[in-house]
Amino acid sequence: KDVDSNFWETYKKVSTEYDDDFLARANDDMGIILTFAGLFSAVNSAFIVGMQPNPGDTTNALLLHLILITAGGPNAVQDVSSLSSSTNFSSATVWMQVLGYASLASSVLAAFGAVLGKQW
Repeated sequence: KDVDSNFWETYKKVSTEYDDDFLARANDDMGIILTFAGLFSAVNSAFIVGMQPNPGDTTNALLLHLILITAGGPNAVQDVSSLSSSTNFSSATVWMQVLGYASLASSVLAAFGAVLGKQW
C-alpha cells in the first residue's frame, strides 16, 4: 500500500470514531433536554391552573341571581352588572399568566426540537 491510501484509511477510522462519539453525546443531551422540558411543562401547567380564577365565584353569582329572580317573580328587574366579576384582573395577574404561558410554549417548543433531533 502506498502512503496516501494508508492516510485515508487512518482518517476514515478516526473520523468515524469521532462522529460516533459526537452523535452519542448529542443523542444523550437531547434525551436530557426532552426529560427536563417534559418535567418543566408539567410543573408550569400546574402553576398556570393554580393562577386561574375560581369558576365557583361566577357560578355562585349566577345562582344568587336566579334565586333573586325566582323570589321576586318574573317581572323583577335585577342588576346584571354585578355578574361581570371575572373581568377585573390586576395587571400583575395578567403579566404572571402571560409569562406562564410563554414559558410553557418555550418548553413545548424545546421538547419538539429535541424529538426532531432524536429522530433525525
